[in-house]
Amino acid sequence: MRIRTASPAELPLLQDIERAAGEPFRSLGMTAVADDDPLPLDVLDTYRRAGHAWVAADPDDRPVAYLLAEPVDGAAHIEQVSVHPAVARRGIGRSLIEHLASAARAQGLAALTLTTFAEVPWNAPYYARLGFRPLDDTDPALTDGLRAIRRAEAAHGLAAWPRVCMRRELTGSA
Repeated sequence: MRIRTASPAELPLLQDIERAAGEPFRSLGMTAVADDDPLPLDVLDTYRRAGHAWVAADPDDRPVAYLLAEPVDGAAHIEQVSVHPAVARRGIGRSLIEHLASAARAQGLAALTLTTFAEVPWNAPYYARLGFRPLDDTDPALTDGLRAIRRAEAAHGLAAWPRVCMRRELTGSA
């Protein structure tokens, strides 16, 4: 897999990947998550234009996964990472996260952060295996920016299932 920045023409493919990646949530009774609309094209393009949208492309250079990130309180916050189920469990998500970690380190950012479902096997437990740790409400690493993201997610209905903020420090090289 080759990791590169997303192109404008690929943004509808990112929406397709997100829809496909949402389908496994149905098996957990999380139909609302599976049915949630992907990010609009203009929002995806905002990430792309800022240099914060990467794709993992197959040998035909077609995106099969993507990652969106933005700086939040001195960390690179992973807004979305989606891998098409047809290529899941091959380390593609991990590769995208490591790509972001390298870019964040080069920008002098201290950590990677994300918010995710606490009890979904391919969410919080997966990120813990990648070195992320959960942040409880008293953790000083739970910044105002992360709290605002959590509030926005709750307003969107995601708090219907347990959510957690997570952080991975960026020290030294990968």
